[in-house]
Amino acid sequence: MNSLLRTFLLAASIISLTGAATAQDHDKQCPMDKCQKCPMHDQHAPASHDETVQKNGDQAMGFPHDKTTHHFRILAEGGAIEVTANDPADSADINAIREHLSHIAMMFRDGDFSTPMHVHDSIPPGTTTMKLLKDKISYAYEETAAGGRVRIASKDAIAVAAIHDFLRFQITEHHTGDSLDLN
Repeated sequence: MNSLLRTFLLAASIISLTGAATAQDHDKQCPMDKCQKCPMHDQHAPASHDETVQKNGDQAMGFPHDKTTHHFRILAEGGAIEVTANDPADSADINAIREHLSHIAMMFRDGDFSTPMHVHDSIPPGTTTMKLLKDKISYAYEETAAGGRVRIASKDAIAVAAIHDFLRFQITEHHTGDSLDLN
């Protein structure tokens, strides 16, 4: 009987050390989309992809997404990235937009797409080709009344297709409502 008691106590100790309900067991019983009262919910519920994009974007761009409007234009020769401050009197965000977009134009010209990779936590479609064909693509920064624009252009059909893939991804990821077709 003494060995039976020891076996029982050992089993009870192992269960108490490992926890009768592990986080893995919890995930099976508590799908994140239905989990609301679960005490472990915050530990296992990752941020949504949209929340990650917004958080990473605010960090990378230096201005808040909710105080600005993004547009991605698909044009015959490439396209454009446009950002404006929602408040035309918001000089701080307008200056931050202009600084960011002028920097983006230089980075992209050098084949550096680390910012959109960070924002989206993935490699956006088209960027690999845009890197390879960087000498065939031009990036021109322009100021606008309440922000700025980066025009992306090429005469190379493969580069233009890559630019369009990149911009379509941006439109979809940022939910801008911009046309996925040529403007």
